[in-house]
Amino acid sequence: MATPEKTHKTRRTDPVTMEVVELIGDVVARFYEDYEEAAGDHTLTGAQARLLSLLSLEPLPMRKLAQKLKCEPSNVTGIVDRLEARGLVERRPDPADRRVKLAAATDEGRRVARSLRESLRFAREPLAGLSDEERLALRGLLRRMLEV
Repeated sequence: MATPEKTHKTRRTDPVTMEVVELIGDVVARFYEDYEEAAGDHTLTGAQARLLSLLSLEPLPMRKLAQKLKCEPSNVTGIVDRLEARGLVERRPDPADRRVKLAAATDEGRRVARSLRESLRFAREPLAGLSDEERLALRGLLRRMLEV
């Protein structure tokens, strides 16, 4: 059973909260629009760009990639196949369990992922207009929202 405090937090529908929800939706939509455009500039689909960005951070097994991308493992296999054909991703055995294959970004894949991140204008340009304190406050608020 939800506590009264928890119920109050989840049912809050005051005008400011509703406006914040709308603004978050607008930010997400504009970010994805910019992301899709940047992916296209690199001749990638949005899904390929997201997968490549994840792999530029660390090699991951296909199942973990599917979880992070919230899609079926068979979809991830197709995306990895296409990126592998372009020399952006490679499959390698997992050192911890040689039965498991990891997908990993190649040097070229990491370069493309970095270029993709650098070409995202929507998030970077408005953030540059904020002071250091404002960016730190926004980061803190967003982290708190994601912890819920």
